[in-house]
Amino acid sequence: MTARHRPPAVIKLGGELLEEPTRLRRLARALADAAGREPLVVVHGGGREVDAEMARLGIPKRSVDGLRITDGPTLDVVAGVLAGRVNTRLVAALGAAGAGAVGLTGADAGLARARRERRYRTADGTAVDLGFVGRPIGSGPPVLLVDLLAAGYLPVIASLGVGAGGQIFNVNADTLAGFVAARLGARRLIVAGGTAGVLDAKGRTISTVDDRGIDALISGGQASAGMVAKLLACRAALHGGVGEVSILDARQARRGMFDRVSGTTVIAGTKQ
Repeated sequence: MTARHRPPAVIKLGGELLEEPTRLRRLARALADAAGREPLVVVHGGGREVDAEMARLGIPKRSVDGLRITDGPTLDVVAGVLAGRVNTRLVAALGAAGAGAVGLTGADAGLARARRERRYRTADGTAVDLGFVGRPIGSGPPVLLVDLLAAGYLPVIASLGVGAGGQIFNVNADTLAGFVAARLGARRLIVAGGTAGVLDAKGRTISTVDDRGIDALISGGQASAGMVAKLLACRAALHGGVGEVSILDARQARRGMFDRVSGTTVIAGTKQ
């Protein structure tokens, strides 16, 4: 069996990893190296750059559980920054590192069909209208990704989705990564960001967390808003059939860093 016929890995990149040029180049080299050994799909966010652009335009930020409440002006900023700025920058860096990267959003060939989250229920039970925020829907492998992977390309997906009527939606990048990983039957999902995995009350990395641990972290308020979205996405990926799921710190990018994952491993069920 060739590498291109193996189940792929999905790596989600936090936007904080993609801002500084030197860090971006190192990360691109590490990703290109990983893509040379196994089929790979990258999903990325860009929340801090969205925040900065909104602040520049005088648009207030509102969020719950790490999900951005998205009105019309906010959606315009999200789409412009993620698809027009961050995605292009990352694809260019990957190309310079030798990878055949292809920039996409969830709107391309219906890659991430989405349904509007009209009445989202927060971790504390409050009902909130998130605006133009979508939850990806659908089953079966996305044909576009399957074809690109079979041809040896590295798909790089900005976290936007599309509704049945062509409406663009803001989709949380962790949620989208978990969804894509499950639909592809991915061998593993790696959520790479700027923290050393899931942290306990003393700031130490928790090596393994299970369903019960996820519930405790969220209900107890120990998980930050951004980590809530990560944990829920990881759990959804596991229950969707993804083999391995982990959350790690990728600020010090290097070749081989995605081969032997450190950080926090997320498992389904309850630890014995």
